[in-house]
Amino acid sequence: MRVPILMPQLGESIAEATVRDIKIQVGQKVNTDEDVLEVETEKAMMEVTTPCAGEVLEVTAELDVSYPVGAILGYLEADEKNAEQVAPTEKPKSLNTKETSPNIQNQPEVEDTIKNDAISKLSVTPTIEGLPVPAKASGARYISPRLRARMEELGLNAADLAGIAGSGAGGRVTVEDFESFMHDLETKKTSPASSMRIAVADSMRRSWTRPLATVGSPVRLDKLLAHRKNSSPKPGPTIYAIRALALALSERTASAGRLVGNQIIHPSSIDIGFAVEVDDGVLVPVIRKVDQIPFKDLVGQYSSLVDAAKKRRLPKEASNPPGIATVTNFGTFGIVWATPIPLPEQNLVLGLGFGQQKPNWNTEKECWTPVIEAELTLSFDHRVLDGGGAGRLLSRIAELLQNPEDL
Repeated sequence: MRVPILMPQLGESIAEATVRDIKIQVGQKVNTDEDVLEVETEKAMMEVTTPCAGEVLEVTAELDVSYPVGAILGYLEADEKNAEQVAPTEKPKSLNTKETSPNIQNQPEVEDTIKNDAISKLSVTPTIEGLPVPAKASGARYISPRLRARMEELGLNAADLAGIAGSGAGGRVTVEDFESFMHDLETKKTSPASSMRIAVADSMRRSWTRPLATVGSPVRLDKLLAHRKNSSPKPGPTIYAIRALALALSERTASAGRLVGNQIIHPSSIDIGFAVEVDDGVLVPVIRKVDQIPFKDLVGQYSSLVDAAKKRRLPKEASNPPGIATVTNFGTFGIVWATPIPLPEQNLVLGLGFGQQKPNWNTEKECWTPVIEAELTLSFDHRVLDGGGAGRLLSRIAELLQNPEDL
């Protein structure tokens, strides 16, 4: 029996992937769940596996071509027993052939052939050469329907037009303004934006639709550094921050809730993400139920996820669903203070700044003594938290960091 190899659903928000490596050849024997193609999404490198055991009959996928979820990438020849193992959900997406071709309704084999041939030819191409941006023209203001249609045609959104000074009434951007702007772009030096860069840009654009605010406070790290020195293996400062944030949120889960309509949706699990810089972007691996994991056990899990993220090979369980909050250690770049932006799916992001030696008045010795101090920042959705609540949460996190034995 002929069994298709389909582009799987690789994540909640992922609609397509680009084929980067084909590991099989026609005539090759394969087992169930064997890696046959390597594909790249906007978030990671992932594997496509076989739906059942069999022999490779045909490979329709091409290198460096993007295919949508459900597209056929090849075919296996499998016996009836193995073919029956394929889940019904792995069948190709319907193309509504029954509605458009009534004469085929009673010919399942012919209908399946038409569906398979049509889907196998699906691929994703840029909306316009030189502008590899997603066609998500949402949130635009003071833009006419005519201009909005033109933007959608080119795959642009309102944020892309931030540099245009509208000449129309009330500062409205006219079609003439837009075309002049696009013409000017043609004279500039450009470079293609990676899929990772586009994903980050789209995520931040959606995040910024909310009223965001940031509070900050200094925290002494002397006890934390002493605890780290005496630990084996040595945990990085980010791990302390992850654990402190998790414990603080477990005491008041509403702080990490999301406002949907008139309801605060509380998190069902204290899953904390952390930012890892990768080529041309950032990935956020997630550690599940951090409040229930002993501190010493976080070290190995954190290190393995950092390595996987840098290789863009995060396991699905470390990325979907996303965590309820993120920790970012911008101090590793020598940055003292920053206002990081929470992910669209989250209400909170905790930032840890660069540790510096500062003078501190010792009341017992009545003299100035040096201490190591860093700035903590907490950015949050102001619809869910006010300054007082955010400040109390940040104070609790700082208290835990200054008492690392309680982590």
